Amino acid sequence: MKAMKKSATDSPHRKICSQRSGPMSMQGDDDMKTVTLGIARRDAVSRRALDAFKGRKQGAHISFAAPELLFRLLTAKRWALIRAMAGAGPLTIRAAARRVNRDVKAVHGDVHALLDAGILRKTEEGRVVFPFDAIRVEMMLHAA
Repeated sequence: MKAMKKSATDSPHRKICSQRSGPMSMQGDDDMKTVTLGIARRDAVSRRALDAFKGRKQGAHISFAAPELLFRLLTAKRWALIRAMAGAGPLTIRAAARRVNRDVKAVHGDVHALLDAGILRKTEEGRVVFPFDAIRVEMMLHAA
């Protein structure tokens, strides 16, 4: 179980705070593996990690410190890449680029940004995979 991303300076998305409480999340359908992306303060992420260490199921979460960081990561082209990879199993970056009809170099950059955030995973063979069946995005706008 990986509770927190290495450190805030290990990623180009410096203020992303990532917490994965388990390899997959069972939400709703027993066969559905869902990752929840959301905005969370560090104390909320820490609380979720502590609860996970106590054996309380948390599901798979990737948390961001601010909405702007989530929006910077999840561009339209990256969403298209995730959709193209969903259910496809492990792919080479070249195969992923073919699926979205884009330049390999550009897809390479997007894949690495999604790997750094924990949305994609790398297999032992060096391929990349979207290991979930669904993504849930949770955020709330509060009045100032």
